[in-house]
Amino acid sequence: MSEIHAVEIAFLLLLCFVVIFGIFARKLSTPYPIVMVLGGLALSFVPGIPHIELNPDLVFLIFLPPLLYSSAWNTSWRDFKANLVTILLLAFGLVVFTVAGVGLLAPFVFPGFDWRLGMLLGAVVAPTDAIAASAIARRIGLPERIVDILEGESLINDATGLLALEFARQIIVQERIPTVSEGLLKLLWLTVGGILVGLAIGWVIEQIERRLEDATIEITLSILAPYVIYLAAEELHASGVLAVVTAGLYLSVKSATFLSPATRLKLWSVWESLTFILNGVVFVLIGLQFPQIRGSIHEYGLGKIILDGALFSLILIALRLAWVLPGSHLAFWFNTRVLNRRLPPPRPREVFVVGWTGMRGVISLAGALALPIVLMDGSPFPYRNAIVLLTFCVIFVTLVLQGLTLPPLVRWLGLSGTDGPNCEELEARRIVAGAALTHLTGARERDNIRNEDLYDDLIDHYQNHLASLDLDNQEATKKHVDYTELSLETLRIERDTAIGLRNEGRINDAVLRRIERELDLSESRLTAYGSED
Repeated sequence: MSEIHAVEIAFLLLLCFVVIFGIFARKLSTPYPIVMVLGGLALSFVPGIPHIELNPDLVFLIFLPPLLYSSAWNTSWRDFKANLVTILLLAFGLVVFTVAGVGLLAPFVFPGFDWRLGMLLGAVVAPTDAIAASAIARRIGLPERIVDILEGESLINDATGLLALEFARQIIVQERIPTVSEGLLKLLWLTVGGILVGLAIGWVIEQIERRLEDATIEITLSILAPYVIYLAAEELHASGVLAVVTAGLYLSVKSATFLSPATRLKLWSVWESLTFILNGVVFVLIGLQFPQIRGSIHEYGLGKIILDGALFSLILIALRLAWVLPGSHLAFWFNTRVLNRRLPPPRPREVFVVGWTGMRGVISLAGALALPIVLMDGSPFPYRNAIVLLTFCVIFVTLVLQGLTLPPLVRWLGLSGTDGPNCEELEARRIVAGAALTHLTGARERDNIRNEDLYDDLIDHYQNHLASLDLDNQEATKKHVDYTELSLETLRIERDTAIGLRNEGRINDAVLRRIERELDLSESRLTAYGSED
């Protein structure tokens, strides 16, 4: 019973820390992954704070599936496909380049390391963190294409990085170098098998969803889905990461046809909160691991830790930049010459930003902590604690220091907010509103004289809405702003009146909640477009 009580206390403390650091992140206008890691690191030095160990199995089986699924669900399949060549060059090519580069350089930088330990270290830190990259990139207003590339890369390179880690660990533990054919076959099955499992289970979930009309059950199924997909793929020795990502992309595209509006609203709210909680807990846990990691390296002084961590981080940043700069031109050549696509040539400043945003996160730390303590002959795993320590240093440098320097770098390069108004969205809104207006006009003619006032009112509403979407029509835009403000004011009056009726005892709380829901939906509709702009 005492163990259960200790787990409860630890979990509640983590949630409290997530809330507190989330508030700080909002107040400081800083991406929350950075604040969470720094907060966890600061807490680790507070006397009396219980030590909470980051279990690798907990990361891979509890945190990873829903976070990958959520990221994939929020990824645009069209944009993912458009940037696929660049994403694959980063997710596959850069991982191999990082593993090989660290394998060659580590023996010259870290005494006692050979090429095998270097490759293992490179495989551990090869995957980038999807949440950190997208949270930071979107916060500072990077162009959508850069964000799409960073998110796509981090969704896929988890699988390739974990495969490289498996091979590198096999070389050390089993003292056997996998053959090229063995490696290619393993990679092929991990990739193809993971995609097939994701598509198959995704299709089954789609069929079930189409037959459900209960929002609560559908939301429960959506939370269960990534775990089922991940475990099924892993059981078949395919990539659970790629299976979850594939299913997330597939179901995201199909969801527009099988989710009801009410379910969609509830689903977004649930997943937004769940993703924040899971991410917050993970990043706080990363910071809390430092005392244990520091204590495992007794012979390392603080100065040597800082020096080695900084040097290794510089090596990784240099390797990424060395790959990204020529890789962008290779992707451009392949897209234009082989795929015959018309694309503008890569701009150096955008390429440099992609190279600078190689943040590492919990996957790297979990991979390092998952290394065995002893080899098959019973001898200690060589330099295991040093690998864990270097991994933590890389996470700290790439996530915190690079993350904090990214906003001024982006502003200096002139990339912040360069996209301007979302013309694609404006055009879509015009087309949607125009289609509704055309339907109303035709319906009024077919309906003869009946409900003429109703038609006139709706047509006038859509005509004003269409005019407000014309950025050149300042008068119509101003009228739309005034209309929105007046509507919000009347909604507040309705809400205050309903609350007053409840307080007077004239209606009960159930009636109030139904009225509030209608008012909340109306307010969300009015404020959504303005907040997106």
